[in-house]
Amino acid sequence: MGETALAGGSSSTPTPQALYPDVSCPEGLEELLSNIEVKEGGLYFERRPMSQSTDGVRGKRGYSRGLHAWEISWPLEQRGPYAVVGVATARAPLPTKHYAVLLGSNSESWGWDFGRGKLYHQTKGPGAPQYPGEQLEVPERLLVVLDMEEGTLGYAIGSTYLGTAFRGLKGRTLYPAVSAVWGQCQVRIRYLGERRGENFLSLPPVCAPHPGGYPARPGICPAMKRYLLYQ
Repeated sequence: MGETALAGGSSSTPTPQALYPDVSCPEGLEELLSNIEVKEGGLYFERRPMSQSTDGVRGKRGYSRGLHAWEISWPLEQRGPYAVVGVATARAPLPTKHYAVLLGSNSESWGWDFGRGKLYHQTKGPGAPQYPGEQLEVPERLLVVLDMEEGTLGYAIGSTYLGTAFRGLKGRTLYPAVSAVWGQCQVRIRYLGERRGENFLSLPPVCAPHPGGYPARPGICPAMKRYLLYQ
């Protein structure tokens, strides 16, 4: 399987690859814990108020091939500490009985605590690397980009791809995952599409940002489209 490495960005020369015509939504989120309620057929979840605990959710569909992108919608006022987005294996433990960065605290998950700009994989306590290079104010929507052909995970905000966050993921089956501590937070995950094989097809639309930084209309942002086509 190879080692899993943390990375803070990639500037390698892109080469053209194709998109695979698979734009179906995954089967939704898996309801694993009593503190998490999955709603709308698995499209979003709400965490019930529960002190001294951290809970996570995982998508029902895992990916071992192709490049995949999904959108996380997480209201700013519902985040609190330890708001983490990333991926996990089917074996990743998702509950814990204290406040913590749950996603990325073990060998079965990888996560970005985007409130503090830290990357986590088998990481506990101080020492987590900064991602990206400087602290960002993350808006309500962000993108997660999982490339299982290259074995990398990265993130995008608006029209900006932030670079590779994790490497060494090839040979695994990984699921979209989120962990949270904020009571009654409502987080939505929307699968955007997949690139694989030799056929070409654009991904479904992504909300493009207007000058105020909030989504205005459908349409994949040019920078994200370039990344998906040529990374």
